[in-house]
Amino acid sequence: MATIPLQEPVYRGHSGPVFFAGGFRPFFLFTALQAFLSLPLWLAVYVGGVSLDLPFAAALWHGHEMVFGFAGAAIAGFLLTAVPNWTNSHHISGKPLMLLFFLWLAGRLAFTLSGFLPAVLVALVDLSFLPLLAMMMARPLLSAGKWRNIAFLPILALFTLANLSVHLHILFGLGDGMTGVYAGLTMVLTMIAIVGGRIIPSFTQNWLRMQGHAIEVTPLAWLEKGGAVGSVVVGMVLAMAAPTSILAGIVLLLAASIHALRLGRWHGAKTAKSPILWVLHVGYGWLVLGLALLGSSSFFPALPMSAALHALTAGCVGTMIMAVMSRAALGHSGRQLLVSPLIVVAYVLLSLGALLRVVAPILSDAQMALTHAGGSLWALAWGLFVWVYFPILTRPRADGRPG
Repeated sequence: MATIPLQEPVYRGHSGPVFFAGGFRPFFLFTALQAFLSLPLWLAVYVGGVSLDLPFAAALWHGHEMVFGFAGAAIAGFLLTAVPNWTNSHHISGKPLMLLFFLWLAGRLAFTLSGFLPAVLVALVDLSFLPLLAMMMARPLLSAGKWRNIAFLPILALFTLANLSVHLHILFGLGDGMTGVYAGLTMVLTMIAIVGGRIIPSFTQNWLRMQGHAIEVTPLAWLEKGGAVGSVVVGMVLAMAAPTSILAGIVLLLAASIHALRLGRWHGAKTAKSPILWVLHVGYGWLVLGLALLGSSSFFPALPMSAALHALTAGCVGTMIMAVMSRAALGHSGRQLLVSPLIVVAYVLLSLGALLRVVAPILSDAQMALTHAGGSLWALAWGLFVWVYFPILTRPRADGRPG
């Protein structure tokens, strides 16, 4: 079975701030901080209590920052930690990492302050982050000949083009900015399908063996060699090109079935005693639900697409990001892979908040109240993550090793 082990990269000596000793530190912390801070701001904008004076729809700001800001930071933290391990190369630290991080942060500030800055400047700042990340990842991957993992480079390229399309809409009125956001979401879901398909069965199988259950998760070749990832990409592309069409509905429901089959083979029901493990299964389950809801919206007009999109974003993307970050941060800071009770609460609040946000547009009479409740619980989950992981991500490793 192909896996992506989240093990130790090769750390060279680092004499600067420990916060920039490894990519997971700044990017994981600020992924959580952005979720904790920007969601309440969006709720205030949503009800009309706050205006950002944006030269475009506020919903575009919200979608862009969740996909390219929140998810973009999490992707950076993951790749900066995983690629050195895959390639046995030195990790990015110190000034290069500082530059990359501050470009990401500048992009967040620039896009939020778009009403006060030239659109060209906002685009240049925001678009500089992902290409630099790709360049940093390309050299070790290509030098090591890790062709199986080089697939992440074209995904990053497409992710960048999706972001570019948002800015082209803002600058020149070309296309629909939200299409760029949905294209970016498609790339995020593609990465989840790839990474989740490698780490979830591997971690589950290893843990079950430690519990005395010799279970072998045998992969289905057609699923792991394109079927799972392809179904997500084709389904999402059809949803963008022909939303609510019968063809899109059929393909999306087929994709949901494929991923349900995949998830069902990973023995998630046997991981109830390990929160750091079952949360990965829950996160992947949100992918199944989101695809199923998006496909069903083609056949049931009363089921709004926004319900499905929040299952995919607040549910799948949010849960998978917290699941991977909470595990990787412990391992790479020299700690045992045991999450605190507060993080278990955060896992539950995250899914509960996502569920309320999914239900909100379906129950129109209670939509505003459910939207606020769901968003508040979701943000609170990230607040708990920040509370627990701030000292872990800002202090030296518990085992005294570098990184």
